[in-house]
Amino acid sequence: MHEYWISNADVVFRCNAEVDDLIDVIEGDRKYIPCVYALNKIDEITMEELEILDKIPHYVPICAYKEWNLDELVEKIWEYLDLIRIYTKPKGSKPDYDMPVVCPRLKSTVADFCNRIHRLLLK
Repeated sequence: MHEYWISNADVVFRCNAEVDDLIDVIEGDRKYIPCVYALNKIDEITMEELEILDKIPHYVPICAYKEWNLDELVEKIWEYLDLIRIYTKPKGSKPDYDMPVVCPRLKSTVADFCNRIHRLLLK
């Protein structure tokens, strides 16, 4: 607290916080985003080593050279970024499943969707 020129304060922790958590609250400028660890070259490790890697959170084992497990990596990225695909359909024709509009799940209102396509579409 002395490093941040706070000399007279009561600090109460109501959770399992660490020093880094306190610094984040004091500075107030940190934003955390979800991450996925893509561990490559799984074709060169043994099953015992792969079982040890299973204890790591937020990881996907892949082999980019042999294209192993890339589908799971893509699904994990979609899950962690919390994105949704919105498919458009022109009037009188079939839906276009090749070019979806991608929006964050939290900003998935009709207005957000229209602004994603074109800024004047909402009007």
